[in-house]
Amino acid sequence: MTIWTPTDDGYADLSSHDAFAGGAPHNTFARLRCDDPLHWTDYPAGQNFWSVTRYDDITKMNKNTEVFSSARGIRMEDQTYEEYLARRTFQETDPPEHSQVRMKLLKAFSKTTMAQYEADIRDLCAEILDAALAKGTFDATKEIARQLPMRMLGRVVGLPDADLPWLVEKGDALIANTDPDFTSHVLDKMDTDEFRMMPFNSPAGAELYVYAKELMEAKEKAGDTSGVLNMILQPARDGSVITETEFRNFFCLLVAAGNDTTRYSIAAGIQAMCHQPELLAQMQAGGDVWETAADEIIRWATPALYFRRTATQDVEMHGKTIREGDKVLYWFASANRDDSYFDDPFRVNLMRNPNRHLSFGQFGPHVCLGMWLARLEVTVLFQELAKRIKSIEPAGAHKFLRSNFVGGIKELPVRVEAA
Repeated sequence: MTIWTPTDDGYADLSSHDAFAGGAPHNTFARLRCDDPLHWTDYPAGQNFWSVTRYDDITKMNKNTEVFSSARGIRMEDQTYEEYLARRTFQETDPPEHSQVRMKLLKAFSKTTMAQYEADIRDLCAEILDAALAKGTFDATKEIARQLPMRMLGRVVGLPDADLPWLVEKGDALIANTDPDFTSHVLDKMDTDEFRMMPFNSPAGAELYVYAKELMEAKEKAGDTSGVLNMILQPARDGSVITETEFRNFFCLLVAAGNDTTRYSIAAGIQAMCHQPELLAQMQAGGDVWETAADEIIRWATPALYFRRTATQDVEMHGKTIREGDKVLYWFASANRDDSYFDDPFRVNLMRNPNRHLSFGQFGPHVCLGMWLARLEVTVLFQELAKRIKSIEPAGAHKFLRSNFVGGIKELPVRVEAA
């Protein structure tokens, strides 16, 4: 059951992380799509923003970067301009600046490049699954979903295996900085002003920056010029180079986003298997299902619940006026359940095709760089899982992150019968 906190207008308080502690408040999103698709939130806490909840509206607006800009931040929290400059990554920029950085990385994260890692991913999945399934009853998020993404990212980026558990811990502290299970510096529960110039307003950002700096110094000393991190340090076409602050923030983004989003997609897929037993049989039958299954699991998960934009001019929409400077939130979690676009959206359909979901922020310039790696990891993980089990069922209550930005199941007790 979805848990949410009603406000005076009867909707969930979308600015509250507690409203998402039982999962995304889909009842509120459904009402907003129907009755108020451009909804103004004006709460005493000062989190004033527009919520866009319909699929068609978000896909159209997501392409219009001149009017709806990323260059003031992509989360709903307010920042000073000084804080924005200190924390921003290329996600918080608009074309052409965004495109210059993106072009450096496209080859490294392309579909063709990622396909070369399939054997590595399959080996990792076999190792992870064999260890977890031997337990019979276990937390699938901890034992499976948490394991694969960072270990694989470590190979892609070139990080020592011994460092990966620490990097996972710090990545969690960054992106789940509103959940006390992942950080002692809970963003909305304490004064974090001393960290306001750090990525995600977190001390973990400072620790990751020191790590990245020492890593690159060691690579330079060894003459190692391989990997994504070296690519980002190369001059752009215009001769400009990334600054030290920009490199720090990019590394933090890589650790956080490259880990959590795939983790929570895998966890959501396993949860779906527990409640829709037919999914296991469909996976075991194989064939065309593997052309579509990953995208459906990722749609179902929608790990990035929203991205924020800032209006650069007044815009009329749905009989209302978005003013210049207003924050505008694209609720991907709502768009991916929009029944005017997706048939039976609250049910996982592994054969759903077409499936133009918005989980990667697709159909705009900010589409996720890691989407091909995420698709491949999800596909291979569930291929390997399906051939190892006869059944899977819940073994207790699952728990969601306390976050209105990252949606995910942080605890997922399951019981499996091995094949």
